[in-house]
Amino acid sequence: MPRFEPNPVRRHAIVSGASSGIGTATAIALAELGHPVSLGARRVDECEAIAEKIRANGGSAYAHFLDVTQSDSVDEFVTAAENEFGPTEIVVSGAGDLEFSQVHDMDPDRFSAQVQVHLVGAQRLVHRILPGMLERQRGDFVVIGSDCADSPRPRMGAYNAAKTGLEAMARQMRMELEGTGIRASVVRPGPTQTAMGWNAPQEDVGALLADWAKWGFARHPYFLRASNIAAAVVAVVSAPRGAHLVLVEVQPEAPLRKDDE
Repeated sequence: MPRFEPNPVRRHAIVSGASSGIGTATAIALAELGHPVSLGARRVDECEAIAEKIRANGGSAYAHFLDVTQSDSVDEFVTAAENEFGPTEIVVSGAGDLEFSQVHDMDPDRFSAQVQVHLVGAQRLVHRILPGMLERQRGDFVVIGSDCADSPRPRMGAYNAAKTGLEAMARQMRMELEGTGIRASVVRPGPTQTAMGWNAPQEDVGALLADWAKWGFARHPYFLRASNIAAAVVAVVSAPRGAHLVLVEVQPEAPLRKDDE
């Protein structure tokens, strides 16, 4: 006799921050596995375009406006998504943004706004979705963390603090949810090539990279792709019940060395 009933073959997955980058790649990867996917973000037109591509490729996808800084928006999104595809089995909390700044230079309201998106926004999803998972005694709640939570980097504004808090919340959830059948997991990307933050002024990026090199963070120039992080999410949620991938950190592989190096 198995210790756990297996997960359903088709599992409704909710992805926040699905309009670009890691969120988009994750929604596509989950849909390719046959899971119906609900895409949420403030840029709902982009989400709908991605959902249309998923449907054109034979998958099931639904797009709806989502602002994780607003509880009413979270409730409206989850209600609409579950009306479309049924109870939520997988959550990937990936909404976020990034503004490069030194802590003392950053406007406190902007600092707070970023913490609201990354950390409090994730907790809003937890608060809305976890009661249903608890009733069914199963589910995966995955947060997209950052290696900045383990090793803060200079000039990252509120990002270090927000991601550190987010990963701490996920670890706390793991302890609180032990024995409930719900797996709270962290997928922790290293440097990843996405649109987030890279529209900053060139002088800000230059100062940031110089400080990264100074403190030993820029060991080589390679960056991860969003699809690499999506593959890690797929591994986490596809683990059979009874196994829990608690933390998966993904780092870019360094370029191959030449023979004389």
